[in-house]
Amino acid sequence: MMVPGKNRILITGGCGFIAHHFVEHILKNTDWDVVVMDKLNYASNGFDRLRDIQVFNDKRVLVLAADFTHPLEAGLAQEIGNVSYIVHMGAETHVDKSIENPEPFVMANVVGAMRVLDFARTLSRLERMIYFSTDEVFGPAPAGVAYKEWDRYNSSNPYAATKAGGEELALAYANTYRVPVLITHTMNVFGERQHPEKFIPKTINTVEAGGLVVIHADAAKTKPGSRFWIHARNVSSAILFLLKHGAVREKYNIVGEREVDNLALAKIIACELGKPLRYEMVDFHSSRPGHDLRYALDGERMRSLGWQIPMSFEESLRKTIQWSISNPRWLKTV
Repeated sequence: MMVPGKNRILITGGCGFIAHHFVEHILKNTDWDVVVMDKLNYASNGFDRLRDIQVFNDKRVLVLAADFTHPLEAGLAQEIGNVSYIVHMGAETHVDKSIENPEPFVMANVVGAMRVLDFARTLSRLERMIYFSTDEVFGPAPAGVAYKEWDRYNSSNPYAATKAGGEELALAYANTYRVPVLITHTMNVFGERQHPEKFIPKTINTVEAGGLVVIHADAAKTKPGSRFWIHARNVSSAILFLLKHGAVREKYNIVGEREVDNLALAKIIACELGKPLRYEMVDFHSSRPGHDLRYALDGERMRSLGWQIPMSFEESLRKTIQWSISNPRWLKTV
């Protein structure tokens, strides 16, 4: 049973991939009560992720099925309660789907952000709200460039544009209504229970089946795309750190410790699985405009505040591969 007066956090999109890891992190590292709000779309896997981490056995957790693109009605607001923290992770995130139809992304990532910010305005004890954004708002990063928190935006696709729009709303609400909001940018995240359409679980599936791994590359099909990959548990550590130490109306980049290109990543996965890698380099950007070859963020600000990545990329990836093979139902595409 939730205790009146105790710290309480609302996590939107809490059934999703990154957010369920954050739910687990909060339960393991604080005594806070947790309210999860999720509309249970295709990316949520229903309550499966929350069941897998045994959330429903924990009396500190309240799970609410609700669509935050609509105004939060009085009854829903009463169930959520006068929370101390909000982490707004709920969003539409699939770049391909945003290119096919931008409207659901505008509704979820812009209108939805407004609804949650409107709710935040009503809370008398709110200490921090985090708007969880993406590196994609900056667009592609040329070689040698790593974007800082307040650099210009250059969205390459509708998903990125809607996240940038949500960020600007968050800043507007901080400036106009004094909502204690801060913003994070996060790079490519991986980990247990990720949707099998994503690169790492998809590559595990393909290598296990002896199939051909598609590597997105430049127009010459010689240079693979690259990212600063980071595990969801490391992201969760950074978010909790910022809830305690982050400044209101500021932005923070959450970045993996080193850059890894997609071909090197596929080779690591194949080596860990003990199987050969069959791959094909494809000019993905030219065939599908809106996708970028390289993203990069500068993570110095978080380091200067004292946050350190709890687990290295190599160890995080190895454990994710091993867990995925031991839990094959999470690799299924349907």
